[in-house]
Amino acid sequence: MADGPSVTPPYVPPYPHRPAKGLPLRQMLRLARENWLAIWATTSFERDVLGSRLWLRDVVVCNSPETVHYAFVERHENFQRKSPQHRHALIPLLGDGLFVSDGPLWRERRRVVAPVTHVSRLPELAPAITEAAAERRAQWLALPSGEPIDVLAEMGHLTAEIICRTIFGRALGADAAGTVVAAFAEYQAVIGQTDLLSLFGLPDWFPRFRSPRVRATARRIHQVVDGLIDGILDGSQAGEASLIRAMSEAKVAGTDAPMDRRAFRNEAIVLFMAGHETTANTLAWALFLMSQDPVSAERLAAEVAEVLGDRVATLADLPNLPFTRAVVEETLRLFPPVPLLSREALGPDRIGDRVVKKGTIVLVCPWLLHRKPSLWEQPDAFVPDRFMPGAPKPPRHAYIPFSTGPRICTGQHLGLAEATICLAALAGRFRFTLEPGTEVMPVARLTLRPGERLPMWLSPRS
Repeated sequence: MADGPSVTPPYVPPYPHRPAKGLPLRQMLRLARENWLAIWATTSFERDVLGSRLWLRDVVVCNSPETVHYAFVERHENFQRKSPQHRHALIPLLGDGLFVSDGPLWRERRRVVAPVTHVSRLPELAPAITEAAAERRAQWLALPSGEPIDVLAEMGHLTAEIICRTIFGRALGADAAGTVVAAFAEYQAVIGQTDLLSLFGLPDWFPRFRSPRVRATARRIHQVVDGLIDGILDGSQAGEASLIRAMSEAKVAGTDAPMDRRAFRNEAIVLFMAGHETTANTLAWALFLMSQDPVSAERLAAEVAEVLGDRVATLADLPNLPFTRAVVEETLRLFPPVPLLSREALGPDRIGDRVVKKGTIVLVCPWLLHRKPSLWEQPDAFVPDRFMPGAPKPPRHAYIPFSTGPRICTGQHLGLAEATICLAALAGRFRFTLEPGTEVMPVARLTLRPGERLPMWLSPRS
């Protein structure tokens, strides 16, 4: 009897080794310092709620749509505060910025910052995305053949250019933007991934040691952004239109005054980090996936050729690029830019069968949730068709690459549009080949990156 047609199994990208059972505390903390994605046992992906005690701190992990909804939506007020580890990792860079603030200060800042990247701004912002993507494509076409490029660094510079044109205005030049991109990468490499003092029960006010490199990289970013803000607030860049200028003129609720300079600086850095780092990582991962899955790569290129020909997509084209967007969304599922969302319980509570005491660290891990076998068929495989029109939608709160609840990322629509336009421009025009000998492994620090470099060869499509 003749065999039926063979079906190529979907590509399964690399992920850290998963121990069969939970690790001893010392080994877990050692691994967490290097890459906390490596601490999760196989059973961790299957359970709805996980709980443990790390020295003097209880930790509860929400790993079902129901528990995520409870902690991040229904009981948001009790679980709105970021964890000590999260706060102390970001405070040297962001101060009291939106990422780490809570309570009345968070609500005050969000009212000022949220309109900057709101979905209603997309028609205003998208032309700059198309322009920057077209320029990057042209630069790549002019490169000499046979020389690999670092796609991770290239995507960092591309998204930094885009956020400069859309949010900051062109006053933040390429050299300054490059300084910020490099400093962000170094900051993630040197910042501590665990706050051991909080696990021992020491309060927030107790001094934390920070290496000179942490302070130096934060200072480099502060100097660049301070210079930009000085130009905006002092009026020397009066002719430069930008959304951050609009933010500088917004009044703090209940007052007739804008944010002070330090607050403005902190929120400007939040916008830069959120607007460039996460999208850069997503694009780098998507291009890596295209290099490893030629069937999907050819399908994407065919869609781009049919819809766009040789031009770069605009906002109006996005509804006609469903597979390109599905690749972006599946990339976000497998490699969520922020793979760990952490909170600290402000009061006692209960999550599932777990009693939650005041001070308990409550985690929602998109890395776990997006790969949970009961929610996703072939959870570790790259299957963009899950996000094509007509495919069954995942349960609400099962897919949360931009977080969820009141603290959901206000720039999610901008980020999706930006990633889709850029991916169409680049993967639709080039084939990508990973440089031989390159080992790619997801590494989670503040964000999820494919290591420190992603060297690839480009081959223009005819």
